[in-house]
Amino acid sequence: MGLPGGLRGLRVPQPEDPVLELLGHPPGDRRRHRPAGLGATLLTTVPATLLGVFAPLAPVLARRFGTWQVLAGALVLLTLGLVLRSVPVPDGGAMLPLLAGTVVSGAAIALANVVLPSIVKQDFAEHQGLMSGLYTTAICGSAAFGAGLTFPFYEAVGDWNLALGIWAVPVAVAAALLIPVLLRHRSSARVSTSTTGRSPLTSPVAWHITAMMVCQAMTSFTCFAWLAPILRERGIDGGAAGGIVAFSIILQMSGSLLGPVWATRLRSQSWLNVAAAVLTGGGFILAIHGPLSGIWWWTGILGVGQGALTALALTMITLRSTTPHMAIRVSGMMQGLGYGLGSAGTFITGQIFATTGSFGPAAWLFAASGLGAAAFGWLAGRDRTIEG
Repeated sequence: MGLPGGLRGLRVPQPEDPVLELLGHPPGDRRRHRPAGLGATLLTTVPATLLGVFAPLAPVLARRFGTWQVLAGALVLLTLGLVLRSVPVPDGGAMLPLLAGTVVSGAAIALANVVLPSIVKQDFAEHQGLMSGLYTTAICGSAAFGAGLTFPFYEAVGDWNLALGIWAVPVAVAAALLIPVLLRHRSSARVSTSTTGRSPLTSPVAWHITAMMVCQAMTSFTCFAWLAPILRERGIDGGAAGGIVAFSIILQMSGSLLGPVWATRLRSQSWLNVAAAVLTGGGFILAIHGPLSGIWWWTGILGVGQGALTALALTMITLRSTTPHMAIRVSGMMQGLGYGLGSAGTFITGQIFATTGSFGPAAWLFAASGLGAAAFGWLAGRDRTIEG
């Protein structure tokens, strides 16, 4: 596909990117944020839930306009959503544009998420592992930038509207980079996404991939929402906690890059999926209950495992689907249900803290989601395909 396509793959925001980092918490509120109560829990849950709500629309739009066109439209929509979120409104009326911008941004990210695996399957068939690894690595990298740069930028300019709106700039640049790709694909951009043929809803393999994504998303979203407060509860000061979280996110990049590359070299990815799930669940449990002297090790294990598990779950779409047509339908199913249900982990963890005053009991949730990801990852990794 050439450089523009590669650049496109490296710039599309995904579930764990700075946009979702910002959808729940304006930078100016970071210092005052307390993880207790239903309001804070909803703020961290709703953005992730939006991914599940809008994901099923992507196959419909791709059938009508084409996958590349949907991706470009999603980037334009995301730019508008971020700008809308940053619109200053006097007299305390900022909640309306903030909410509207959040919905628009969530819809845009959901659409981009779903079409990317189909594009990889269609246009990078000989490099599926590499391209899947590159764009999921970019996810982790962008999350680290979002977490690390937004609040310092807010402190520098003293305006959280501007701190939010600045993220519209790289998205707009990504949309501009897509223009030559769109021109090149004017006659062939549309992927056959006919509703005829076998539905992925009837495929056990598709359900295994979806269940794997549910368990992965439950841990992943919860980590991004609550890992820093968990570390604070353990007595780590705010600056150190932020550094540990950034360290964990950066280590995700190694797992997300290597996981798909290894996966495409194997006939069965079952053991690889299980290993990533064990590292993720075990790392999170140790971050809550393990010896504090090893906290950098525990969060490092969590980061490597989480990055690999996220990338492997997305890679299963392209490896198990026989055509781009099926890939986008499986992607819509997997991400619609996976993110929609997986976001419950963030809500449950917040309510556990609000009810008990501690994150300790949440370890049971991560044990369950880790075991679930391992079990369904084993099934999804078997050398079988989704015919359609």
